Amino acid sequence: MTTMTTTGGPATAAAPGPATAAAAEEAGGAFGRDGRQRLLDALAASIVQEGYRTTTVADIVRRARTSRRTFYEHFESKEACFIALLTDANAQTVRQVTAAVDPNAPWRKQVRQAVEAWIGCAESEPAITLSWIRDMPSLGAAARSLQREMMEAFIVMVQTLCDTGELRAAGVGPVSRQLAVMLLGGLRELAATTVEDGGRIGDVTEEAVRASIALLGPRAEETD
Repeated sequence: MTTMTTTGGPATAAAPGPATAAAAEEAGGAFGRDGRQRLLDALAASIVQEGYRTTTVADIVRRARTSRRTFYEHFESKEACFIALLTDANAQTVRQVTAAVDPNAPWRKQVRQAVEAWIGCAESEPAITLSWIRDMPSLGAAARSLQREMMEAFIVMVQTLCDTGELRAAGVGPVSRQLAVMLLGGLRELAATTVEDGGRIGDVTEEAVRASIALLGPRAEETD
């Protein structure tokens, strides 16, 4: 657990409170550039230790070693900070999955690379994954908007990854929006039920790969 420490002051100075921390930020600008990320990291750490529902703004600023005023300069509420955390995590997943796929590999291997990378991202932050499943719906309209944005980003990713020479030659690409939604919805539900039941997402890797290959399979292999 992160604790407040004093730096750069005389040995007899009292431990800085929120007001002192805020003044130091204004004077030195040390927090400005990475302040938002530190707050997001602090929320993520608190979710791991305490869970999202019991985490407060006070917990976040304590872990980030900053002030409530600075928090509200970046986010209007704990919920807004949570949405930003999930949005950033989603963007990072898209980047990592995209980077993991070799566009020159056989198409089945490309599908495996994408699915394994996606599962790896989910497993790297199990508490965040579980919070996404259990806590995001409590955000109401904001959650629905976030879900749509996340799904849209993944749809674009799937369509882009499948629109390569290798996959086109195999009869896999291009992938329609509807097919991408079916693929992503199935994978997301599989992850959600697995985590909610206390399992590891990695345990369903092979099933997820097989299902994805079957769904994306070349149209040329279809029979009447």
